[in-house]
Amino acid sequence: MRIVLAGQASFGAKTLEALLEKGENVVAVYTPPDKPGGKPDPLKQAALLRSIPVLQPATYRNDTVFNEYAALQPDLTVLAFVTDIIPARFFEAPTHGAICYHPSLLPRHRGGSAINWAVIMGDTRTGLTIFWPDGGIDTGPILLQKEIDIGPEDTTGSLYFNHLFPMGVDAILESVALIKGDRAPRIPQDDSAATYEPLCDDRVAGIDWSRPANEVFNLIRGCDPQPGAFTSWKGEKLRLYGARLSRESESAAPGTVVKIDEAGLHVALSGARLTVASVRFGKLGKQQASQWAGEAGLKAETRLGET
Repeated sequence: MRIVLAGQASFGAKTLEALLEKGENVVAVYTPPDKPGGKPDPLKQAALLRSIPVLQPATYRNDTVFNEYAALQPDLTVLAFVTDIIPARFFEAPTHGAICYHPSLLPRHRGGSAINWAVIMGDTRTGLTIFWPDGGIDTGPILLQKEIDIGPEDTTGSLYFNHLFPMGVDAILESVALIKGDRAPRIPQDDSAATYEPLCDDRVAGIDWSRPANEVFNLIRGCDPQPGAFTSWKGEKLRLYGARLSRESESAAPGTVVKIDEAGLHVALSGARLTVASVRFGKLGKQQASQWAGEAGLKAETRLGET
């Protein structure tokens, strides 16, 4: 079976390696264009190392790009971490269509920040979906799903790297085997249960200390490691990571630093206390919170977020 793999980053590279280890015939790889001055994409590097052709179109809304793709005569196209908008005709051309990895239990959390929003919204379960794309945003029938628990201190990073990344590669291999064996289902998504959230960036990552403790805690976990939920101090963004929540009643106003020790910054919330282990301030990289506070001069009783 002639497979075209579209994707990027480490997930795309690991998917390529896994397919090849299974003896699959990957005839070409699609990755985003190189960024000026940036490092080569890991998927591109992995493909070139194995003498697999790499194509990097700036857009897929181009007849020349589509004709070049169709000339590959793919039997199956596998989408492994694709952020481009790809027209439906690219999914209709292969003999067996196309499959796509998405890190949520579709139809819940459609969109490009699915893991972030599962944590931010306080979900206790999440997972991954392999589905048959149809040109919509994370629409199309489901081939298979895998579920995992979201622990009380999980972050977007821990869910992805510890679970959804390795499970996703395995799920793609399982899906390819089902397709080759003519046993792959097409289960319609229940659009009435669909949710779609925007990208998790600084437009949604600002901390409102007046919100309930769980909401603040979940926002910080959901934005960890990217983009980093932020408050402000001395007019600059202070991003918080490694959050822990304790149900200690605090008399201080929410957002007030009540203590600084080796565990980090202890911040008052509504009816609870938040501890953050590390921070990123201004143009500095991530630092241990207590070390940064000592060097920067942040003291207990400081109220974060005040202008």
